[in-house]
Amino acid sequence: MGFGRARPEHVCERAGYTRGAFYSNFASMDELFLAMWARQSERMLAARSAVLEQEPVTDIREVRQVVEHVLDAVPLDDKWFRIIAEFSAHAVRHPELRAVIAERERAISAGLTPVVERLLARLGRRVTDPHALGMALAAVHDGTETQCLMEPDNLAVHELRVDLIVRVVLSYSVPVDDAAATES
Repeated sequence: MGFGRARPEHVCERAGYTRGAFYSNFASMDELFLAMWARQSERMLAARSAVLEQEPVTDIREVRQVVEHVLDAVPLDDKWFRIIAEFSAHAVRHPELRAVIAERERAISAGLTPVVERLLARLGRRVTDPHALGMALAAVHDGTETQCLMEPDNLAVHELRVDLIVRVVLSYSVPVDDAAATES
């Protein structure tokens, strides 16, 4: 059915609740989605953090291993992708929703970027602009997620995804020795 066509009656019927129960908890479908999105985002961030906080199984010796470790914590989920895509399109048309979505995206980036920085530090690399790195990683992740979901069995697309993210990480980080030289 999709977010745009869903109505409170549909949600109530599917969940086995009354309309009164719906409206005693939510003023609108937007509010329901935001609550659902916040809960799902928190769960995903907690799961990602748990994976990212674990020491990688192998010693990290190159940027590609950092990227692969982070991607292990960010699984592709076609069902959630469809929901987010529909609601994002809806939110673009409603300024009050844009701000909420944008803030949540910043929180996700703020949770992942320090992990990337920590892993890169093991390689002797320093992130030059953490905010820009977070934005770039989110943009490349979202775009390549679409491609990977369109061609789930195409390994070349999945490899290209890793390659693109490696390039982003390299473009926003420098070897620590180079960083010290440019700061003096």
